[in-house]
Amino acid sequence: MMVVGRKVAETEHEVRYEFGLDRRFDRVLTIDKQSWRAVPDDGNFDSAAGAVATKVKRSWEQQGTFPPGVVFSS
Repeated sequence: MMVVGRKVAETEHEVRYEFGLDRRFDRVLTIDKQSWRAVPDDGNFDSAAGAVATKVKRSWEQQGTFPPGVVFSS
């Protein structure tokens, strides 16, 4: 499985990533910067959404900024 996400918007309070399997960016994940609550627009928090949220948070912890993109493969 390969999940790819790319940042499409960032405000003071949240960041949004388009993501999907095999570079099909057909879903959007919104992450609240204060609580780290990650919510997919389709309401389906599955392994793909979890993978993107985890990769984004790890990158933020290491770099201090939200990455322009993330890739998860297993």
